[in-house]
Amino acid sequence: MFPMDASVIIPACNEEKSIAECLQSLLGQKTGKSFEVILADDGSADRTIEIAKSLGKNVRILEQRHRGPAAARNLGARNAKGDVLVFVDADCVAEKNWLDEMLKPFSDPGVAGVQGRYRTRQKSLMARFTQLEIEDRYDLMAKRESIDFIGSYSAAYRKKIFLEFGGFNEEFRTSSGEDTDLSYGLSSFGKKLVFAPKAVVFHSHPETLAAYLKTKFFRAYWRILLYKKHRIKMVKDSYTRQSLKAQIIITYAAFPALALLFLAMAFGFRAEAKLLVQFSIFLALAFLLACVKLTGKVIAKDPLLGVLTPFLLALRSIVFSLGLLYGFYGLVLKRPT
Repeated sequence: MFPMDASVIIPACNEEKSIAECLQSLLGQKTGKSFEVILADDGSADRTIEIAKSLGKNVRILEQRHRGPAAARNLGARNAKGDVLVFVDADCVAEKNWLDEMLKPFSDPGVAGVQGRYRTRQKSLMARFTQLEIEDRYDLMAKRESIDFIGSYSAAYRKKIFLEFGGFNEEFRTSSGEDTDLSYGLSSFGKKLVFAPKAVVFHSHPETLAAYLKTKFFRAYWRILLYKKHRIKMVKDSYTRQSLKAQIIITYAAFPALALLFLAMAFGFRAEAKLLVQFSIFLALAFLLACVKLTGKVIAKDPLLGVLTPFLLALRSIVFSLGLLYGFYGLVLKRPT
């Protein structure tokens, strides 16, 4: 095979609504590097492949039965001609200089992987909130010389290192942590991962509160499998504020406290109920304190969202806590089906 500088790989399953705009943005990249575009189709039953073929021969199409995005990305990687593997999701649209910005850090021979960034053009409340959450994490990563997290929506790896580490873990059957798992594995072996803030792809975030909370629930569910393999990352990583973990701990404390308060009030234990009310107030104040950093940043950028942020964080913590419990039951106490 004729070698190339990079292979851009897009996993896709039933992405007929977004795949054309995604592929067009990749084919239109302004770069002096040689690259190929690979669509790794994961058993689509709609017009995804037909649309990709209509864009011409500049898109290589690989097909597999439905096995999940991790397996689709690995399929693309195994067949790639490029020295660097660059991954992007099918619902993303890349800025014209995206590929150049993703490849620049590899001029340092010590760099093994690169993380790009999300932006969105959406105006809905929840999409704006999701973007500001992500921006807060970018702020953390931008302060570090190296990071331990690369999200597959805008990711690049040296092909040799990617294959040596076995690619993405196909135990993650949905987009649910396979990218974090690989990142943690690479960083634990001393491989240098860096953040490229100018490598931008546009993305559509959840538009409704229900969709947002559903996403958080299942991310928490799969995080149990992630932490089962990388226990040290439960304590600290490069993209999660410790205040978020404090919010989860406080939420877990609130569950039994509120249950006991209800029982104490129902059975007339007034002294105990009073103590439990005081403890619940303490937990609420502690939770608000843990929300201050992000709330302040959101208020500065979007005052309306800033007012709603503690409420949204409380809902996020409740749903995330339940997702972790469900994940512990489904992925630890029971074998995944």
